[in-house]
Amino acid sequence: MDTRAFISEQIEFIRKTVGEAGALSALSGGVDSSTCTLLAWRAIGPRLKVVFIDDGLMREGEPQQVKSIFASLGIPVEIVEAQADFFKALAGLVDPEEKRKAFREAFYTTLGRLVRESGVKFLIQGTIAADIIETRGGIKTQHNILEQIGIDPELSFGFKVIEPLKTLFKHEVREVARELGLPEAILKRMPFPGPGLAARILGEVTPERAAIVRRATQIVEEEVSPFQPFQAFAVLLADKGTGVEKGQRKFGDIIIIRSVESRDAMTAEPSPLPWEVLMRITRRIIEEIPSVARVAYELTPKPPATIEFI
Repeated sequence: MDTRAFISEQIEFIRKTVGEAGALSALSGGVDSSTCTLLAWRAIGPRLKVVFIDDGLMREGEPQQVKSIFASLGIPVEIVEAQADFFKALAGLVDPEEKRKAFREAFYTTLGRLVRESGVKFLIQGTIAADIIETRGGIKTQHNILEQIGIDPELSFGFKVIEPLKTLFKHEVREVARELGLPEAILKRMPFPGPGLAARILGEVTPERAAIVRRATQIVEEEVSPFQPFQAFAVLLADKGTGVEKGQRKFGDIIIIRSVESRDAMTAEPSPLPWEVLMRITRRIIEEIPSVARVAYELTPKPPATIEFI
């Protein structure tokens, strides 16, 4: 891929498509949405409205961190508080596909409202090739795929979608991001699922369960950072496990650690993390999250597994 030519082509495409209208970018802080935001800002400047939807399912402190990083690039970001809407949409759901669809509905309903309020006509979205392939293949529904599953965003939500990265895989997106000058703090971030921590909670998604897996993921990311795996995170199981604390029986949560190596997210292999690192992660999770009784390491490659659990 000729990265510079791709950037020029997409900037010109966005500029011509949007014309004199405005556009909205739903920034999540991941490399895909961040790269799209930079491309669109280069194309139409302040006519791009950038929002960060705080759905309550992001990493610790992520909304403020992302806003600060983009402020340093001269791009203002509005944080939109929507936690109550997302947890209401997910309440009582345990089936993975039902949760993904509920998240998608809440996400685009929120975007539709923001589009109507701001008067823009286009949504800049960080869909990549792997999202489309997995949705079309029936592997799992990606929350950012609409037309591929028969939903017309203009009819349903009132905007047209522009997807500058839809022909690229993750490693190619990183090449574009590097050429655009995206800060290392985002350029080298591990992928994070579109439905956020909802993709890492088996069973019902609640604010309390999200807080558990958020803290566990923070611990995992801190401890594996020297090894720079493609992706590493924690998963909260629906079941409980028996443990012992201060000589007493403890019936608590089970956390699964998953770390994988991949290039394009289409295939993946488990990371060979050192034993002492896994034990340190385990000790920290048990000590720092009182509800957790058990920690395990997950070793299934992709395929037959997917990288995320739901």
